[in-house]
Amino acid sequence: IDDTRDSGPGLRAQGERERMAELNKVYSLAQLYDIAFGRSISREIDFLLALFRRVAGRDATSLVDIACGPGYHARAAALRGIEATGVDLRPEMVDFARDEAEKEGAHATWIAADMRAMALAKPVDIALTSYDSLDCLLTDEEILAHFRNVAANLAPDGIYVFEMSHPRDCSPFAYGGHRYAGTRNGTEVAIEWVDAKPDLVTQVTEVKIKVTVKRDGAEDVLYDTAKERFCTAREYLGLARQSGALAPIGFWGDFADGQMFDGSPQSRRMIGVFRKAQPG
Repeated sequence: IDDTRDSGPGLRAQGERERMAELNKVYSLAQLYDIAFGRSISREIDFLLALFRRVAGRDATSLVDIACGPGYHARAAALRGIEATGVDLRPEMVDFARDEAEKEGAHATWIAADMRAMALAKPVDIALTSYDSLDCLLTDEEILAHFRNVAANLAPDGIYVFEMSHPRDCSPFAYGGHRYAGTRNGTEVAIEWVDAKPDLVTQVTEVKIKVTVKRDGAEDVLYDTAKERFCTAREYLGLARQSGALAPIGFWGDFADGQMFDGSPQSRRMIGVFRKAQPG
């Protein structure tokens, strides 16, 4: 998919989109992804809204959920009266998120777009990437393009929040094993990371994923692959400053006020919080 050296600009762009999508089999099966990865995110929305209120001194009125998958945060925000947008590269995910939102009565906007080149109708107060979505950006240049694009879509007092795995649980130096599973309406789905080959120079890890689906007494198994890059907090800080578009606010270890990003068991995730950089 990536080998477009002899292709024209159009095919190179198509190859890049395919590489960015990663996990093409898994992500195209939106309903199965939702069964395995679904989680309650009410507390996370509470955190985001309270955080924005402290930083901006006003209530947030808009949010974009970037690389949204089934659109959990966009849907939850919309149900609270927030003007919400969900953006995902995979049209299958966008369609699934839209359908689920309609069932819930969550009125949101859904866009199929690259996280480095989204164009919202108007700036938003809160931009969010969750579920390790930044790991598909494999180079500094891709991360910089994403940071600058996010900032271009933020209100002057807007904030950007990203959620990544805690480095003790997932990094090129200690990748670990990961399994997500769930059951719904008689269908059991398990998604497991079964092999990882890290490059300690680029910090890009090639991973193999096993998806097991059990329903109606039958079991289906498929395998998929992806490349992932996990940066340190210091690297994200440096890239944000280099972008000239985002200024750091701090890092949290969970969606909980006062939970520091540290080595304690209570620090479950790495949550970076940035504001739109001001000129001058």
